[in-house]
Amino acid sequence: MQKKFPSVNLVKTRHVDFFEKFIGWALTIGRLVVIGTEVIALACFVYRFSLDSQLIDLHSKIKQEQAVINFLKADEETYRNLQDRLFVANAFSVIGTEKIKIFNDILEFTPQGISFIDFSLNNNYLRMVANVKSVSSLSSFVDSLKRYPEINSVSIDRIENRPSIGLIKITITTTIKEGKENVQN
Repeated sequence: MQKKFPSVNLVKTRHVDFFEKFIGWALTIGRLVVIGTEVIALACFVYRFSLDSQLIDLHSKIKQEQAVINFLKADEETYRNLQDRLFVANAFSVIGTEKIKIFNDILEFTPQGISFIDFSLNNNYLRMVANVKSVSSLSSFVDSLKRYPEINSVSIDRIENRPSIGLIKITITTTIKEGKENVQN
């Protein structure tokens, strides 16, 4: 008798159903999706190294700038102090100029026969102590003070007659108009 050997048929002859086609397609697409995801993850990983490098560079640049700022801090304080002092000096220069103008103007219209003992300008008050030889000189001087545009009011605080030396000692206080002598920071 003849022995029958088992046969193996390597050729597919059967019909492939839908389920098997779907599984084959899903596995192929799944592999592509996994490969794409891994490529994106690898690209993100490499990009992170460049971001870390940029971050380290920025931190070192910030530290360098902080060092420069700390180094120049004392100079900045000096410059700010100097600017403040220049502003104050300018303000006092304006005040000094106004005071000199007022002093010069008053001395210009002061008649002969009046000699000043004290002449001081504080805030908005001008105080004068003077020796006067005649009443007409005093009257003329007071009228000139009243007409002076920078003066608001004139007050004769004290009159002291000194007949032994032939003089009248007077104390006059005037108020300067607002806006003069007031310079604010």
